[in-house]
Amino acid sequence: MSRSLYITATESRSGKSAIVLGVMQEILRKVGRPAIFRPVITAGAAEEEGRDHDIELIRKAFNLDQEYEQAYAMHLREARELINTGRRDVLLETVLGKFKELEQEYDFVLCEGTDFLGKDPAFEFELNAEMAANLGAPVLFVANGRGKTAEEVMSLAQGTIETLEEAGVDILAAIVNRLACDDCQALAKSLQCKVRCKEPLLAYAIPEVETLGNPTMKDVAKWLKGQVIYGHGQMETLIEEYLIAAMQIGNFLEYIDQGALIITPGDRSDIILASLASRLSSQYPDISGMVLTGGLQPPPAVHKLIEGWTGVPVPIVSVKEHTHLTTQKLNELYGRIGADDPKKIATALGVFESNVDVGELSDRILAERSSRVTPKMFEYGLVQRAAADPQRIVLPEGTSERVLRATDILLRRKVADIILVGGEEEVHSKASQFGLDISGARIVDPSTFERQEEYAETYFQARQHKGVRLEDAADRMLDPTYFGTMMVHLGDADGMVSGSVTTTAQTIRPAFEFVKTKPGFSIVSSAFFMCLRDRVLVFGDCAVNPNPNAQQLAEIAINSAQTAEIFGIEPRVAMLSYSTGESGSGTDVQKVVEATAIAKERAPDLLLEGPLQYDAAIDPETAKTKAPNSKVAGQATVFIFPDLNTGNNTYKAVQRAAGAVAIGPVLQGLNKPVNDLSRGCVVEDIVNTVAITAVQAQAEKQSK
Repeated sequence: MSRSLYITATESRSGKSAIVLGVMQEILRKVGRPAIFRPVITAGAAEEEGRDHDIELIRKAFNLDQEYEQAYAMHLREARELINTGRRDVLLETVLGKFKELEQEYDFVLCEGTDFLGKDPAFEFELNAEMAANLGAPVLFVANGRGKTAEEVMSLAQGTIETLEEAGVDILAAIVNRLACDDCQALAKSLQCKVRCKEPLLAYAIPEVETLGNPTMKDVAKWLKGQVIYGHGQMETLIEEYLIAAMQIGNFLEYIDQGALIITPGDRSDIILASLASRLSSQYPDISGMVLTGGLQPPPAVHKLIEGWTGVPVPIVSVKEHTHLTTQKLNELYGRIGADDPKKIATALGVFESNVDVGELSDRILAERSSRVTPKMFEYGLVQRAAADPQRIVLPEGTSERVLRATDILLRRKVADIILVGGEEEVHSKASQFGLDISGARIVDPSTFERQEEYAETYFQARQHKGVRLEDAADRMLDPTYFGTMMVHLGDADGMVSGSVTTTAQTIRPAFEFVKTKPGFSIVSSAFFMCLRDRVLVFGDCAVNPNPNAQQLAEIAINSAQTAEIFGIEPRVAMLSYSTGESGSGTDVQKVVEATAIAKERAPDLLLEGPLQYDAAIDPETAKTKAPNSKVAGQATVFIFPDLNTGNNTYKAVQRAAGAVAIGPVLQGLNKPVNDLSRGCVVEDIVNTVAITAVQAQAEKQSK
């Protein structure tokens, strides 16, 4: 199995960091603990805290278990000095020593070459080739197609491949990035290595994506060292062009285009107010923000007017330099993918997956799959499975900021077809306020939905025996959660995720009322995916049933095993108790004994044993003593707790003490997938839960 890869380019602004993101994601799907390594970095004063941008991007985006200092060997100026003073061997020994340390500690080392931001690109190219050859790492070469014709970039790329081969480098793949042509993929396939190729060269083309190359308002403020005076929560807004405003308002407004950054002196109150007004008008394109130059700010009366404006629609940054110097500086700025910018990260990963045969590439990079499963591997596996067959997932909390941010990411990654419940104008307004793109989502307003009467009638028929009147049913169908659940029930959606602003009871009560449980099951239960450092376990039930009886506990076990199997975890079920085998007695133990017998009768082919203590279920050495002949003890993957008190406390204890990532709760036992969120959930939790729900929906359809 190959344990390293070196990604290099030949010039700056090639989009190499986006390629590194995409490759690292694929590596994480198959490798337990990868590391990022940049032999030579060019971090300077412009970087945050003097740290290398790409190292921090990869470390934080993928939450790598790696210290920053481990991720590089030296600065470019040090490398140049060593070479200029005849100490090239010291450079290579230092780089190789750092690399070998990572190789011993981690399962895979993804190396990234220099940024070509210096004045001597030929020096950097030679340096990268030499380091890749001495590290013994195969190379993925990134060609920059920006501003070139297809023929030009292909000629340059082929020449680079041949030069790398002459330098003794094994070339695994080539990616022509930021390319504009009619049939880019076919053109890329014309690239070939001629000397050191064990197999045909893998070659792909990725088109130019303006949103990745364009800066955000946050980038502008940081680059200009400006002061943000309004719109602190909207700094992720993308900028598409710069517009210097010096005309009178009547003429200036004619030049406004979508995504324009307005640059104007801070004392031009007329331009400032007109720009804000244009952002609120449906007759003008949406500007991205404003930069006020000269160290000037609007007079107090104008400040007061703006501050009283509910929700200032765009960010406004004040800078000290005059307009001409500010514009010169901005012309040197280009967009970068920040570790704190999930929207750009999601876009980069989505574009990479859409244009690169990731299976083919990862198979070439890694000859075999690691048997270990880390939290990131599991999470990315979820997204990959969901995106393979996108399902319609309804999110009733359509105006929630977290839900909207998750929707933006889900759509960029093509994880699912999202349905947002809410008023169309309000949903779009909120999304615009946060600078989010939800144009791919379907928005449904319960009050104007064309099948509102049918929904109400269906609910009335299901609940009239409980005294529900038709007018009550109509009112109930205006409730977003009830409405979203009915969409799933009637097949207008494949699954639902809710609960970021509502209680668990509010989320699952509608499902109890008319979605109902699967045939042969009497209860709804929950399971958590507990992602440990090197494996994923399933814990059930830790969120729904306070004190299940033996029959219910058996159902929880069978459902949890099915959940594990759906998500690629081989179910080996441990029915937990405070005793193992016949070592203890009592009512609580007897319940587990009975539940085990019922579950075995209902699912005779399932690997399931109990009662087992937790240590006997998870630890092979303990299992040898307490249950020496067990096929489950010591290697359990599904843990069934006897009651909610035990389950809830145990999953939280494991989460905190072992540093596990807990994904869930995943509801199981329902006819259709409906899942609950914690009110304290973050955007990543929503993305994961939607992916889980989509995979459940896929499985539910396949079972029919």
